[in-house]
Amino acid sequence: MKKHIDFGVFIGRFQPLHLGHEHTIRHALEKVQNLIILVGSANTARDPRNPFNFEERMAMIRSAFAYEMAEGRLVVEPLYDHPYSDTAWVAEAQRRVNAIVLEQGNHGGFQNAGVKDFRVALTGYGSDESSYYLKLFPEWENIQVDSPYATYHATDIRQRYFQRIPEVPVSTLSKGVADQLDKFAHGDAFRELLEESEYLAAYPKQWGKGPFVTADAVVIQSGHILLIRRGGLPGRGLLALPGGFVDAKERIRDAAIRELREETGISDGKGQIPPAMLASFIEDSRTQIFDAPNRSLRGRIITHAFLFRLPERRKLFTVKGGDDAAHASWHRLGDLSPDMFFEDHWSIITQMADL
Repeated sequence: MKKHIDFGVFIGRFQPLHLGHEHTIRHALEKVQNLIILVGSANTARDPRNPFNFEERMAMIRSAFAYEMAEGRLVVEPLYDHPYSDTAWVAEAQRRVNAIVLEQGNHGGFQNAGVKDFRVALTGYGSDESSYYLKLFPEWENIQVDSPYATYHATDIRQRYFQRIPEVPVSTLSKGVADQLDKFAHGDAFRELLEESEYLAAYPKQWGKGPFVTADAVVIQSGHILLIRRGGLPGRGLLALPGGFVDAKERIRDAAIRELREETGISDGKGQIPPAMLASFIEDSRTQIFDAPNRSLRGRIITHAFLFRLPERRKLFTVKGGDDAAHASWHRLGDLSPDMFFEDHWSIITQMADL
């Protein structure tokens, strides 16, 4: 018998997939012909909040719903973060759903009204974030699920998992997911995430929870951007903007210039560029504040980003790593991807550099 609703949409991070998620998926599959799962935060580097990449989370979903995925009734797609634009995030979700609806719904044929020929419904259960998502997708119908697993939260699972003796809570996970977590716990990625988790747990005890003020430098020259590779925790090995915390008696603009000089040693043919000259490269009209509440796992950190537009030239200014940066170097803008970056620095770059 044909289901009344053609497509369901379930949005989540699934870090990791637990029985509550699986209950929602099974309930939705009883009510819709096809279910689209959008896996959020699919473009971020690993951190203790998002420890598993998109492929690993898709494997979790496949372990529980192999038949439905093979049958084509369950489609899993990545959904990227846009922390400073709900509009961009909604537009991406709409585009991904529209593409799947048209491809699967048409079966190679022609529809008179495109996606409007199909009924689409957003699914979720009361304790998750679907009530917020519903406000962003008024064109979709709503399927709410009463779940006996409403108290299950992936945050609790991660807290029990990332410890010296990792606990895989099998009572909250299906066997395939539990096996995947057990295997992951024996790898290098787990050890690095555990070290970062311990660092972040100790951070507020030493420094407080904020709010803190930082300054970051977005330095552009001849199609390249100046980045550092972080040498310490958190985010060891990830690319980041030159920047850091503002000193007590320092203006934020001056902090951006100081951190740029300390972390990159930026120089021209005459030696390290003096602060006044660097200040002349700042496009003050482009200065922005980036204050997403969850932008940093260290605490509430509000940063001010300054755009330094250096003169176009064939030979880029000389740089080297310094201070707490392992290495500073120029990168072609076209070679970069969001999963290479620390925290929200990719989002800052895309807005500041108009990518």
